[in-house]
Amino acid sequence: MSSDNPNNASGPLDFVRQIVADDLGTGKYQGRVHTRFPPEPNGYLHIGHAKSICLNFGIAAENAGGLCNLRFDDTNPCKEEVEYVESIKQDVRWLGFDWADREYYASDYFDQLHEWAVRLIRKGKAYVCDLSADEIREYRGTLTQPGRNSPYRDRSIEENLDLFARMRAGEFPDGARTLRAKIDMAAANVNLRDPVMYRILHATHHRTGDKWCIYPMYDFTHGQSDSIERITHSICTLEFENHRPLYDWYIDALEIYHPRQIEFARLNLTYTVMSKRRLLELVQGGHVRGWDDPRMPTISGLRRRGYSPEAIRGFCSVVGVAKFNSTVDIQLLEHCLREELNRTSPRVMAVLRPLKLVIDNYPADLVEEMDAVNNPEDPSAGTRKIPFSRELWIEQDDFMEDPPKKYFRLGPGREVRLRYGYFVRCTDFVKDAANRVVEVHATYDPATRGGESPPDGRKVQGTIHWVSAAHARPAEARLYDHLFTVEDPGDVPEGGHFTDNLNPRSLEVVPRCWVEPSLAAARAGSRCQFERLGYFCVDPDSTPERLVFNRTATLKDTWAKIQKRT
Repeated sequence: MSSDNPNNASGPLDFVRQIVADDLGTGKYQGRVHTRFPPEPNGYLHIGHAKSICLNFGIAAENAGGLCNLRFDDTNPCKEEVEYVESIKQDVRWLGFDWADREYYASDYFDQLHEWAVRLIRKGKAYVCDLSADEIREYRGTLTQPGRNSPYRDRSIEENLDLFARMRAGEFPDGARTLRAKIDMAAANVNLRDPVMYRILHATHHRTGDKWCIYPMYDFTHGQSDSIERITHSICTLEFENHRPLYDWYIDALEIYHPRQIEFARLNLTYTVMSKRRLLELVQGGHVRGWDDPRMPTISGLRRRGYSPEAIRGFCSVVGVAKFNSTVDIQLLEHCLREELNRTSPRVMAVLRPLKLVIDNYPADLVEEMDAVNNPEDPSAGTRKIPFSRELWIEQDDFMEDPPKKYFRLGPGREVRLRYGYFVRCTDFVKDAANRVVEVHATYDPATRGGESPPDGRKVQGTIHWVSAAHARPAEARLYDHLFTVEDPGDVPEGGHFTDNLNPRSLEVVPRCWVEPSLAAARAGSRCQFERLGYFCVDPDSTPERLVFNRTATLKDTWAKIQKRT
């Protein structure tokens, strides 16, 4: 294995990759590297999951013969839907990863898990408990006080086997009994205080139907699923660190193959919530349009906004893998996005808030085809033709009736360069009854075609974009901003709610824009840069008759400026 980091840049390995490298060096697991990504299918994946996906699939890809499974932790039939399963598969594939034929489900192992539960009962290491959920919590104790043994803890093996079989047969109602591991009610780690292994739940499972009315808990399922799949390195987020002793206890008690659990810090972003519960609340409360709303941190939302998989993978590589939780500035994510889109996005011209520009000395029946560069960062992208005519649309902000000294765009008597067009000088303007400028008049210099400097050598300081009024296509632009107004949306006064920090201006819809005709056939998901305005993506709502563009990011890069100052 290379000693370089995953970007092939010089530098030490992160601590997870170092553990894998050390295990390979000692011959542990016979030189195998086998990881897994184990989402619970009860919601859509978000940017935090992307970090885990990149880590697990990345480590497998970096090692010869390495494998990574996709395993769905579908142990709770009440919260899981096929919709979530399909969306997760789509997201992982879109990020650029593939699990080949290794798509597994915890429910594939229900029979084996049940058999192992019976084995633990026979070994005197599990018992059926009649305490209610509230009573179990009461008996568990606190971080400073030991728990108390359940009055049912010393049932005989025969009685426990009988009761567990009757639980399996559906004899008891939901919540009447549980199967618990018999470990140590005085353990310092509360996860070892006789945790619940199985609960009664009369619910239809999305894969097993009504075969089961008892379902294993995550902690009993997790390690054993890893063992069945012969996983070498079970990589989890940091909240599972305190669960590792239980992970190890189950595997050791069952005397089965033992993977190694490693924990890393989860990803937190400013101006963002990552909790599935809170994201679900945003969707169900109508605060966003759905799981794929471009303001959401879900992978489907980021995709719809215009993020590329390369940008997300690059961000995950930059933030790295740490042992301690922290919060990453969302501006770093946006910086990685701009870096990628600047390299790859074709440039086009669009006018979001149109103002008519009439070039009075340009022939009324003349249409010229101007050459425009598709991407100055990529010479191989070539050029395209843009129609130029007497009447154009320009941005309202590119004209001022009484411009200040350092305003270098159009104003009375002022001259500017039209991008790929001509030099034009403002000669007049027209106002409506409300005293708003609705039309600007100008003359052009034929000697400046393509924006070239004129023979007399005069210079202009401003260049503005435009589209031909006769050829441009109408479009709608959706301008997105942060969903929350504060860095930590959960930071609210007593009695407050995180939705109190929602940004009322997180979406501005501009219904009547104009874009150059080359975008007429743009397909949903295609990305581009509107020159001088930002990066945009075609929304799935778009049709040939009504183009819809989502603003992915502005051109301004705050993170790059911060880095220059530090």
